[in-house]
Amino acid sequence: MLIEIIKGLSVPFIGTTLGAFCVFFLKNELGKGMQKALTGFAAGVMIAASIWSLLLPAIEQGASLGVWRFIPAAIGFWIGILFLMAIDYFAPPECIEGEQKDNLLLAVTLHNIPEGMAVGVIYAGLLNHADHITAMGAFSLALGIAIQNFPEGAIISMPLCTKGMPKGKAFVYGVLSGAVEPVASVFTLWAASLVVPVLPYFLSFAAGAMLYVVVEELVPKMSVGETTNIGIFMFAAGFSLMMILDVALG
Repeated sequence: MLIEIIKGLSVPFIGTTLGAFCVFFLKNELGKGMQKALTGFAAGVMIAASIWSLLLPAIEQGASLGVWRFIPAAIGFWIGILFLMAIDYFAPPECIEGEQKDNLLLAVTLHNIPEGMAVGVIYAGLLNHADHITAMGAFSLALGIAIQNFPEGAIISMPLCTKGMPKGKAFVYGVLSGAVEPVASVFTLWAASLVVPVLPYFLSFAAGAMLYVVVEELVPKMSVGETTNIGIFMFAAGFSLMMILDVALG
């Protein structure tokens, strides 16, 4: 079990690292179309993961409440939304917009927290033998987040390199953007394991936080400009892939 947990907590960070490594063999910054495609793909993965890996298990965990079993999921979901809304409200505006290279890292790092929490809470459920959470299902969530972290690492490191930063330093910045995920994962795993009865709230909290990032950060980026079809197409591709992973492996 310990090996499974370590593997699951590490996979998303590895995805970010591999994406940042692109800076060593791709010469130019990713084009606008490619960025839209990768952003749409990431949005699709995160929405599917929020539904199948987090919200549905949270509802199942509340089965003892009968017809009211949706209450923990609904409450946790709203707490997650409000938590991320508070982060965006209290953080400096330039950090959220990510217009400057020094602030881009902070913006992405802040928005990586929910992803780390999602992995941590799903493995907390596995550790505590929660119903409807399997080892393969938990790993599918971690793998899905790793897949969408790959382009995220590239989107961080490559623009920094094209603006004059040495490749090695740009790579480190890309890696650091994902370093918060294993930290958030371990903290959430520890917290959720201590208070098992509130596990459904933790699951839906992570879902709400992830969906907030999608709506506030990813959807506008994939939809901006004249050509939005590529973003929508890749959104559907990411959603389908994560749904297949979760259903097939869960």
